[in-house]
Order: sequence, then C-alpha cells, then structure tokens
Amino acid sequence: MRAYDIFLTFFVVVDPVGLVPLFGALTAGTSHEYRRRMAVKGVLIAALVLLFFAVSGFAVLRILGIGLAAFRIAGGILLFLLAIDMVFARHSGLRTTTSRETEEARGRNDISVFPLAIPLIAGPGALTSLLLMLSAAHGRFIAMGLPLGILALVLVITLVVLLLSERILALMGETGANVVTRLLGVVLTALAVQYVLTGIRLGLLYRP
Repeated sequence: MRAYDIFLTFFVVVDPVGLVPLFGALTAGTSHEYRRRMAVKGVLIAALVLLFFAVSGFAVLRILGIGLAAFRIAGGILLFLLAIDMVFARHSGLRTTTSRETEEARGRNDISVFPLAIPLIAGPGALTSLLLMLSAAHGRFIAMGLPLGILALVLVITLVVLLLSERILALMGETGANVVTRLLGVVLTALAVQYVLTGIRLGLLYRP
C-alpha cells in the first residue's frame, strides 16, 4: 500500500478528532496538568500495546492456524462495523466505551490505561489495521518500517490533538467533531470493503 493509504487508514481508525469530545467528557472539571499527564501517558501506553501486538500478533495467528486471507476478510468485516459506528455516531463499545464503562472511568483517578489507551486509541480497529498493514510487507523489514513509522506519526498527532482538546472542542464543538468522524467513517467503509475483496482474492489464489 502507498504511504498515503496507510496514513489514511491509521488516522481514520484512531480518529484523533473523534477522541476530543470523549477525552473532554472523561477529564471534565480536572486541571490542565492532569489532562496533559493523562494524554501523554495514554498515548505512550497505546504505543506500547500496538508495538507488542505488532511483534506477537503473527505468532498468535500461526498458533491458531489462521491464514492471512482469513484474517484480511475478518479484519475488513471488523473495520466495516467500525465504520458503521462512525457514520451513525453510535456508541456500541467497538470504537468507544459503553455507558457503564464510561461511568466506571469517571470514578477513576487514572484514565490513561482504561479507557484512553485501550480501547479508545489502541482499539480493535487499530490493532487489526496494524497487522493488515504489516502482512502486506511480506516479512520485509524495510517495508514493515513504513506502517510502523506512519502509525507513530498518527500517535504523535493524536497526542497533540488531546493536548489541545479544550481549544479544539471550543472551536468545533461536539457536533463538528461528529461531522468529521462521519466523513472519515465513509472513507473507512470503502477501505474495509477493499480488505475483504483482497482477502477473498488471496484465498482463491492460495487455496490448497
């Protein structure tokens, strides 16, 4: 995949703009220092989770006997469901926390691990997309460095957005953030369908 396509995929599934109202709700009434600490810690933990998944993900697939074609189809379906949530601004628990999880998070002193790092940043969509991107590199270390580097860039953008969340929310409002998320969801729908079609093609080509 081209660098632009990789960036677009990661940017859509992480959805830094869509995190703004969620982060604002979770940190309402707290100090600027607390919000800054939670943003930095949350992004760092998410980066570690994604890196661990990048290293161990393929080994888990091999142990379970799951082929790349099947994983591409399953990943495409998962991303398609994620895109539906984004387009209709639904809170199903796939890309956001459930209402009970949100209430639980509000009672915590530290939201960096849950729900910020997992599942808001390093959620199912980001984890699946990462493995899909790495699988396209076919084990070439230089090619694998491209999606990892682009993912790091998206995480840096996410950190900056979270640090500026108050200003962004004041400028755009929750409605504006939802509009951007809906537009990104439409793009993700097309990407998800492409993953499914690629998986089907690979399954037909390498069918025993």
